[in-house]
Amino acid sequence: MARGPGESGVRSTVMPDTPIGHLGIWATRGGVRRIGFAVEDLAGSGEDGEPRPKHLSSAVRQLEEYFGGSRTSFDVELDFSGATEFQRRIYRRLLQIPYGRIVSYGDIADELGEPGAARAVGQAVGANPLPIVVPCHRVVRSDGRLGGYAGGLVRKVTLLRLEGIDVEGPRAASKVHPEVLRLSL
Repeated sequence: MARGPGESGVRSTVMPDTPIGHLGIWATRGGVRRIGFAVEDLAGSGEDGEPRPKHLSSAVRQLEEYFGGSRTSFDVELDFSGATEFQRRIYRRLLQIPYGRIVSYGDIADELGEPGAARAVGQAVGANPLPIVVPCHRVVRSDGRLGGYAGGLVRKVTLLRLEGIDVEGPRAASKVHPEVLRLSL
């Protein structure tokens, strides 16, 4: 396991063969801190003699189960130490979106008592350091269109389809079916 650049106490690994490409996963003693898609973000996976932290091993196992179709939710400790309080509120809400369901940015803003803050919610969702585990891919525009995804729209479509959601294609304007489901908190 390698440490992230300049981060003591952070351990990492790479999952190279997922349906959405390589995933780099970083964990601290407090929990899983980050999951990254970009090649330049990928962590080294070389052994340095230290055992893999339980959070990291658990995250890898659960992601493998998710991609294999046998897991619909995650049960790993999460480390949101780098997030603002507003972002943490958004991430806690994202954790409540059930597998195979979608909600809109505006609905999340309304539910959290921030009407009119759909863009701010979108920015927080876009900054999510733990995609998949904190299911930001389940958030779409209020008109039922795909919207954006920090990992790229092809990945978002792949994740939604894995969960049984029909998507017209990997464009921001692609429609998602079924339409947005309003879920109360």
